[in-house]
Amino acid sequence: MIIGLGVDLAEVGPWAEALSRPEAAALQGTFTAAERATCRAGPTPEGERLAARFAAKEAFIKAISSARFGQPPLLSAFDLREIEVVHDTFGRPALQLHGRAAQVAEALGLRRCWLSLSHEAKMATATVILEG
Repeated sequence: MIIGLGVDLAEVGPWAEALSRPEAAALQGTFTAAERATCRAGPTPEGERLAARFAAKEAFIKAISSARFGQPPLLSAFDLREIEVVHDTFGRPALQLHGRAAQVAEALGLRRCWLSLSHEAKMATATVILEG
C-alpha cells in the first residue's frame, strides 16, 4: 500500500556553482562522500547529478511528511546526509536511510522506497513513493 508520495524539482545551477568550492557547506552538509564520488564519475555533468540527488532528498522528506498527515511536517527534522541516494549494479537509484530518517521510516512501517530521478542541463527532478 502506498503511504507517501513526494516530488521535487531542483535547479542545476546552484549545485554546479558549488562545485567550484568543494569545501562549501552546501556540498558537505547535503551529500555523503559516496554520493559526491558517484556524481563525479561518469559522463553526466556533476551538477546535474547533484541536483537530482538533492531533489530526491527533498522528495523523500515530502513523502514521509505526507505519510504523517495531520502531524507536523518533517521539513527540517533530518540531516540530509541521512537520506542517501545509492545505485544497484545496473545504475538504478534507490534510497538508503540512516539515523533519524531510518527511525521515522521504521515507525511508519515503511517497507520500500521507490525513487525516480531525471535531469537536464538546467533542472532536475525526483519522485519518491513510499510503500508500507
